[in-house]
Amino acid sequence: MLATLRAVRALVLLLGFYLLSLLVLAALAGLDIALLEYVHGYAAFKLVGLSIVLAVPVVRGLFMLRMPKGEDPPGVEVTVADEPRLWALVRELAAEAGTRAPDRVLLTPDVNASVREEPRLLGLLPGPRRLTLGVPLLTGLSEAQLRAVLGHEYGHFTGGDTRLSALVVRGRVQIGRVIERFHESAHDKVTEERARQEEAAAKRIAKGKKPHAVDTARAGATYRAMAWLYTQYGKLYLRASLSTARAQEYAADRTAARLAGRDATASALRELAVLSDRFEFYLDCYATIGLSAGSMPPRGEFFRGFGRLLAAREEQLAAMRSELPTEEVSPYDSHPPIAERVRRLEALPADGRTADAGGPALALLTDPAHTLALLEDAALEESALALPRAADWTALLEAAMAKGLSSGRTPLEQSLGDYTGQPPTLEALLGVMDDGRLWQVAERLPLSEQASAAKGRAFREFARPALTRSLRTMVLAELSARSLLRWEFSWSRPAAVRLPSLTADADADPAAVLDAALSAAVADRPDTAPLRALLERAATPLTTGSSNVNGPVSP
Repeated sequence: MLATLRAVRALVLLLGFYLLSLLVLAALAGLDIALLEYVHGYAAFKLVGLSIVLAVPVVRGLFMLRMPKGEDPPGVEVTVADEPRLWALVRELAAEAGTRAPDRVLLTPDVNASVREEPRLLGLLPGPRRLTLGVPLLTGLSEAQLRAVLGHEYGHFTGGDTRLSALVVRGRVQIGRVIERFHESAHDKVTEERARQEEAAAKRIAKGKKPHAVDTARAGATYRAMAWLYTQYGKLYLRASLSTARAQEYAADRTAARLAGRDATASALRELAVLSDRFEFYLDCYATIGLSAGSMPPRGEFFRGFGRLLAAREEQLAAMRSELPTEEVSPYDSHPPIAERVRRLEALPADGRTADAGGPALALLTDPAHTLALLEDAALEESALALPRAADWTALLEAAMAKGLSSGRTPLEQSLGDYTGQPPTLEALLGVMDDGRLWQVAERLPLSEQASAAKGRAFREFARPALTRSLRTMVLAELSARSLLRWEFSWSRPAAVRLPSLTADADADPAAVLDAALSAAVADRPDTAPLRALLERAATPLTTGSSNVNGPVSP
């Protein structure tokens, strides 16, 4: 019954678009007929021409008979022969849900799962079904949680949501295309009017006259008005159709709880928010860190490393799971807030089923390492795949940090170059310090308004932290250029730099020695002797000491 009502609603919304378009065409025709009694000649010709131009996008939207077919996202399609255990679970849950199993399963690189159906006759007849499963989900979920995710997707099948989407999407696309056409026409009109006015201005200048200011505010106003009209209906359409979509999500959650259990379903939703956040962090700070240095993780590790990160940061992840996301949801978002979905699920009666039953979901794959390697080939850009592979993650980090230190330019280097007009080398900076001109250079740093307005000692206190950070980076870059730095790779904490021994005392902490030298160099009366001594010492190091100095990589 509910599916039928939703189908009627989707059909009414789509028919509303056609009704609006017919009313617009009728209004244009009626206006022409009324005005042609009073307008004749060239003015009548322009009036009819404008009406025709305005009617074209509307007519094209009305007669868009074919919908573009959805293409597969980048991924690896797996057959029953490839992944028998995964397919067995997919089919088992479909039978329990009382729906037809997907015809295809596609593994993708996203923290997402979805189902798609290609129905015929606007959803009246069923069509082939596709299930997409993000491998990061398999990496982070238990088998019980994966059952909940699949149960949710099957809830869309049983509710008829995937068939109704044909009607809903058709309306969205048609309205969007009409709006886009009007905006394109308005843009073309503005461009044409600007060119006309600029040409007129050039002629006035050639005659020694003052040109008029270019004003295109009124150009394309009629097209923008038409776009506004359809935009308002589009907003109504989206709000109405997406409120239905949110109801469908709640219903699909209840199906998931029935199939996989209340606790598994609620915990899967909590885990989805955590995995999405951590996967983005992993891509930024681990998987793609070597791109600037023209290097990629070892073969098969681009996606596999995500599992290593999750295992190493379990304590951090547990804290993240305990707090539900609090971000506001747009009225045009098809999904309700995760926090509200979890609260509704956790309010259901306990059913005795646990969230961690069945072990890790990735174990359902026959050969996870092989599948993750295939996913790299399918999901990554050709330019990335063509890059050389690092021997291991430590080598990747060292290459990235060496490149970053050699190619980056600190604010202090920029200020030094502006002040001296010479290449901003570390040696040049030390010379400026020895000459007592450091604080003149510091005045050129990008500081806060309060810091820039300060004078004397107050200014030096404001500027000193920025000076110290930039100077530290310049020293590390110098040591890196001499191949003296080593980087400590970790899945559980930020990368740490390993400094060479910087004094004759083998027991001295290199980080403390460097901090003391930096402090002396940026004192009120800069003293570069300690920094010069340690740089000279580092030129012929005897040993390498460990340090906890954090590098640019941070969570």
